Amino acid sequence: MKSEPNVFSIDDLSVAADQTTCWDGVRNYQARNSLRDQIKLGDGVLFYHSNVELIGIAGEAVVVREGYPDYTAFDPKDVHFDPRSDPKSPTWYMVDIKFVRTCRGIISLQRLREIPALKQMRVLQRGMRLSVQPVTSGEWRAIMMLPQWT
Repeated sequence: MKSEPNVFSIDDLSVAADQTTCWDGVRNYQARNSLRDQIKLGDGVLFYHSNVELIGIAGEAVVVREGYPDYTAFDPKDVHFDPRSDPKSPTWYMVDIKFVRTCRGIISLQRLREIPALKQMRVLQRGMRLSVQPVTSGEWRAIMMLPQWT
């Protein structure tokens, strides 16, 4: 899951109530489908910082609630409001994630590109800008073996 740290960072997650937050505001259908249909309770999350000088994995979280309607879409005062979304037939979904740990240092995009086991990783493909992207079990294992984890 990608987030701009000036909007919400791994450090923000670590100090949130119960170290948990909803992953709201996703307004892309492909990412929405992942949140709604594919992400399951207990799934690991690589928390990825984007749109900063050092882009990359900043920490780990875990899914603690599977996909449910993103209520921010129904609130006209919320920045993620979508006037076309209907509570009776929700368009947008979110999940809840809980902080697990931060990396000792950002695992940079450049470093990820150097790892042969990650050659096909979606986040490394040109044009992949989705805030929610799948990670294979092999990719997860390769990343978890890196020395940046505390």
